[in-house]
Amino acid sequence: MTGGNIGGAPHEPMRRICGLTLPGGALALLLCLAILGCASSSSQSAQTAAALPPAPGAPSQTFTEWVASFRQAALAHGISPATYDQAFTGVTVKPKIITADQNQPEFEQRIWTYLAKAVSNFRIQKGQDLLKQHAELFHSIEKTYGVQPQNLVAVWGLESSFGAFIGDINVIEALATLSYQGRRRDFGRQQLLAALEILDKGYATTSQLKGSWAGAMGHTQFIPTTYLSYAVDYDGDKRRDVWSNLGDVFASTANFLEKSGWQKGNPWGREVILPSGFDFSLADKTIVKSVASWAKMGVTASTGNNLNADKNQTASLILPGGHTGPAFLIYQNFRTLLRYNNSTSYALAAALLADRLIGGRPLKGAWPTEEQPLSRLEREELQRKLNAMGYDAGAVDGILGARTRAALRMFQKDMNMPADGFATIPVLMRVRQSYVP
Repeated sequence: MTGGNIGGAPHEPMRRICGLTLPGGALALLLCLAILGCASSSSQSAQTAAALPPAPGAPSQTFTEWVASFRQAALAHGISPATYDQAFTGVTVKPKIITADQNQPEFEQRIWTYLAKAVSNFRIQKGQDLLKQHAELFHSIEKTYGVQPQNLVAVWGLESSFGAFIGDINVIEALATLSYQGRRRDFGRQQLLAALEILDKGYATTSQLKGSWAGAMGHTQFIPTTYLSYAVDYDGDKRRDVWSNLGDVFASTANFLEKSGWQKGNPWGREVILPSGFDFSLADKTIVKSVASWAKMGVTASTGNNLNADKNQTASLILPGGHTGPAFLIYQNFRTLLRYNNSTSYALAAALLADRLIGGRPLKGAWPTEEQPLSRLEREELQRKLNAMGYDAGAVDGILGARTRAALRMFQKDMNMPADGFATIPVLMRVRQSYVP
């Protein structure tokens, strides 16, 4: 969560292997949505990073020289010499970690492919069994933190397949490699110092400090900074054990969600039906309106009911599959899930899985499964041509982020197309037709 899912190595300070954790690091990486992870995007992490001394020159140094120079930064941070020296015994640069870091694919899969795996029948049945098995524990944690059991189980399932794959990589070695030679060295250093602090304070042993290639740890994949900020000693044994103590795991996850703005008893949002002629350019996470306002525009629940039950909520509308796919109003609890992993696909998977665990029905809307994702070269072409036509799609990096989607919506609106910001082959063809070198 916080360390793996919660923070996300590249995007937010949380994640590690992200989203769906399946057997085999390569498969897990390919399914990783948005990058590493999840809950570690906390403001405290940012403050820690700001307090760090300048990066010690890697990789112009040899790794041995870097370890020696980083030792000074760690000791200045309060880490004892004995802890540092023991933690770095036998640590080397791991090429496979550099490879994983440098080859994180943008998420090529369409959301419906991801959801089919994330919210599988197996995962639903397994999650329901675990809800019953640990009912008393979940009830107690809900009373303390206000997070419903199904939401904790959903995150657990997405992050580590209910604890089956929590990672077996030496976290110190992983983070040292990323700090020395990774793309985001400052982030790696921040997490490495936090991991050393975990050891120095006796929260975990060196042999216990295992996780993903990005340093995410435990059943719900906390990165080190998230662990320090949110991990909980639920059973009072003076340890915050997110690796093997389920009480600590669930309480820590609930604590993160609660501190991140989870609203007790409220829904994450709901699938909705849009009226004919709806302005699809309003479908954007940055546009927030009262549910009553959406209802006045003709938006109704997919169940056929009105939205009166949610009248006290504010919401954004999202169309993760474009205007021909399902539509969703998302509330505060959905945004809290985004704090865990800043990916719409991940948050929607966690929300829908939680619903299905307590008997919710499948979606009514049909995904446009005939649509094929653009290749990276095609995404870069789209961005390049939109920029050339004055639509400001941002960097030409093949990542269809908020800026590119906003530019695409503007183009679609100018072309009298449904302005949903959803990149498809037909949309790319229209951009090509409109582009004049």
